[in-house]
Amino acid sequence: MTNEALELSINLVWVMLGAFFVFFMHAGFAMVEAGFTRSKNAVNILMKNILTISIGGIVYFAVGYAIMFGDTASGLIGTTGFALSGVDDIAFFVFQAMFAATCATIISGAVAERINIVAYMALVVVMTAIIYPVVGHWIWQGDGWLTALGFTDFAGSTVVHLTGAVGALVVAAMVGPRVGKYAKGVVNVIPGHSIPLGALGVFILWLGWYGFNGASTLAADPALVPGVIANTFLAASAGVIATAFYTRLRYGFIDGSLTLNGALAGLVSITAGAANLSIVGAIISGAIGGFILVEAVRFIDHKLKVDDPVGAVAVHGVAGIWGTLAVGLFDITGGGLLYGGGATLLGVQALGVVAIIAWTASTVALATLVIKAFIPLRVTQEEEIQGLDIAEHGAYAYEMQDTFKGVTKSNDSFAQRLTNLGKVSTPSNVQDSGSKGFPKPLSSTKG
Repeated sequence: MTNEALELSINLVWVMLGAFFVFFMHAGFAMVEAGFTRSKNAVNILMKNILTISIGGIVYFAVGYAIMFGDTASGLIGTTGFALSGVDDIAFFVFQAMFAATCATIISGAVAERINIVAYMALVVVMTAIIYPVVGHWIWQGDGWLTALGFTDFAGSTVVHLTGAVGALVVAAMVGPRVGKYAKGVVNVIPGHSIPLGALGVFILWLGWYGFNGASTLAADPALVPGVIANTFLAASAGVIATAFYTRLRYGFIDGSLTLNGALAGLVSITAGAANLSIVGAIISGAIGGFILVEAVRFIDHKLKVDDPVGAVAVHGVAGIWGTLAVGLFDITGGGLLYGGGATLLGVQALGVVAIIAWTASTVALATLVIKAFIPLRVTQEEEIQGLDIAEHGAYAYEMQDTFKGVTKSNDSFAQRLTNLGKVSTPSNVQDSGSKGFPKPLSSTKG
């Protein structure tokens, strides 16, 4: 084997390893979403995530990859390579297919516990066939119009995360909140059923991000890969620390779910600039992402009144915007404002953010309206109260029976849930992050 052939083989293994890690991130998404929502919807969460990677992969193969990386039409859309016709680099397709599915699955968490699964599958098709690929063509295809302007997004703070988050915000707003979430100016707390599952999901996602960012080098480059991995690790760590200390300062205690999401906010914040920021810049970027997350979650929940059970819009959207703009500030390759590069790159980054928000919001809204004309967007109120595991899949994720004094009783009585329609209870030792003081029993907070 020649040195050139050996180098090609090592690069191939590196990119394929990255693809495996990004695939494994879908297990992380499933655990985060299942843990941060109620047990009666766990099967539904798992089905949405496994269907997303499966449907997304097939659709991206047939249509999405060509629109994203085919020969350009005026820098706007690809026109060749449908069903990989004429495409030689299958490894690159596999790697990119994992990213496409990741973008689509961001919607899943934001609309958890009330969306019709068939409508969700239709949204996955639209996201991976046209909406996400067009964004990718603008930014990651060599002839894309944002690429030509100098827009920089190394691994997808905008392409993947902001696109998915904008879609999630639009669909969540159109589907509406869960039963009992908002009532008479009060924001009710609907606790997830398993913080340990959510924590496991965060650790899986953190691990997968090393492939997400690291393999985006597209080569096992010893001069580039270690810095990318270091930036990824330290930005996530800074996000955790910043969120933990800020929630302690703001609410009087370290909020568990927000701190877990702080790791993800830090990761999203460094994804655009993983190859362009210094280690110090990465730490600052991740820390600011953690601070922003806390206020973004509260703003979306209490002010916009958009019910996002897992904080997907704040993590992937708000942190994605920040991470994209951070490149314009901290880029050490010559374009960063704080490194003497002027405001040009920052302006281009801001333009890209606005363009992607406008494109994604309008197309997702249109697609959702079309889907709604044929498929109900959400399940019925009775099905939601019963739980989507039974309504959509005919089974619970957990054994829902217990035996007391020899009598078998149901823990999740449908009749009882109908009786409590619109009521949401909170454990007496748990409070919403929007209220100071701990512990303090409550079931809701004023918005």
